[in-house]
Amino acid sequence: MIDLNPIDELARRLSNLVPPGMRESGEELQQTFKTALQGGLSKLDLVTREEFEVQREVLLRTREKLEALERTVLALESQADAGTADRT
Repeated sequence: MIDLNPIDELARRLSNLVPPGMRESGEELQQTFKTALQGGLSKLDLVTREEFEVQREVLLRTREKLEALERTVLALESQADAGTADRT
């Protein structure tokens, strides 16, 4: 779930930047900014911190397995090269 407090704070800051003569109602303007920000953010393809951390762990385990396989392949290639050299 997205924490809306930063959005509320940003909407408040944006409404404070509008010149006083153009402000209809501070609350209404702030709500308009908040709605626009939420709409923009909802269109983004975002993940939660928890989902990010899960994928990070999966990637780390995958990388460790890949490195282990690379070491195994190198060892097997060395053995094959040594076996070829012994036959000649």
